Amino acid sequence: MNTLLIRLVCGLLFAAMALGAVVHPPSNLTQGLGMLLPGAMLLNYAIKGPRRSLIPKKPAPAPAPSPTDSGPGQA
Repeated sequence: MNTLLIRLVCGLLFAAMALGAVVHPPSNLTQGLGMLLPGAMLLNYAIKGPRRSLIPKKPAPAPAPSPTDSGPGQA
């Protein structure tokens, strides 16, 4: 799915949640705190987007060859 579309949907969901909290405020502090976590997660995803690195990772170096016991001159 397109990243921009997902960010737009998360932004709209956050706006709907914030508008709902303004129109019908929570009756106690616990309900208000319970609405904060999903709202913060939606807003964070709408602003920052997915957590993909823009810098490509370098491939890991090849492991060094291990010494063998069957070399010449060893008894």
